[in-house]
Amino acid sequence: MSDPTAIVSLKDVHKSFGPLKVLDGVSFSVARGEVMAIIGRSGSGKSTALRCIDRFERIDSGTIEVCGHRVDDPQVDLKALRQDIGIVFQSYNLFPHLTVEENITLAPCSVKRVAKAEAKSLARQVLAQVGLEDKLNSYPEQLSGGQQQRAAIARSLAMQPKVMLFDEVTSALDPELTGEVLKVIEALAADGMTMVMVTHEMGFAKGIADRIVFMHRGKVHEAGTAGILSAPATPELAQFVGTGF
Repeated sequence: MSDPTAIVSLKDVHKSFGPLKVLDGVSFSVARGEVMAIIGRSGSGKSTALRCIDRFERIDSGTIEVCGHRVDDPQVDLKALRQDIGIVFQSYNLFPHLTVEENITLAPCSVKRVAKAEAKSLARQVLAQVGLEDKLNSYPEQLSGGQQQRAAIARSLAMQPKVMLFDEVTSALDPELTGEVLKVIEALAADGMTMVMVTHEMGFAKGIADRIVFMHRGKVHEAGTAGILSAPATPELAQFVGTGF
């Protein structure tokens, strides 16, 4: 990795789905403890870039390194990679037949071989982090959308990842529930968690992100501090910020 401070590094990443070029030479890096927000219109490649970081999608060319793992290497140890990366999607993906506690303890017990008692203690700890300690024995259907998303974040935190990826985690929520989830992410940022967020919440991105990447037609079109939202250098970003999406 050319930048020794980078915990996530993408270099000249290309990805197509059939004839559709989704990522066209994407490069960016994220330092330890940094919060990066990726913004852009639907179809600009934001979520695909995120999914490539966790190897949910294989890239066609280029390199991706995360926490010392070469993600683009066909022989990469996916189990080890995914212990270092937590990912939360817009759909909560909680198991409906398991309680919140069981959802959270499942991976630490099965993947990391954590003892049951230790995993239960960890579940209480991460639920306290997201303000849901009283929902330990609830089932997902008994929770609001915002609570389910916070439980999904807690489940990722239980694996004690080095990087958290958030893919439009508030897009299915109404404004009040969105606020609940964003507060949790703000607290994680304050604690120094390295995060990469795909988001359409411009005010939130501006307030929390150390750096913002604007993607347009599969490329990193502009990147910089939150100041790029106030003073875009290109008409594409100016138009995007002006329309709000």
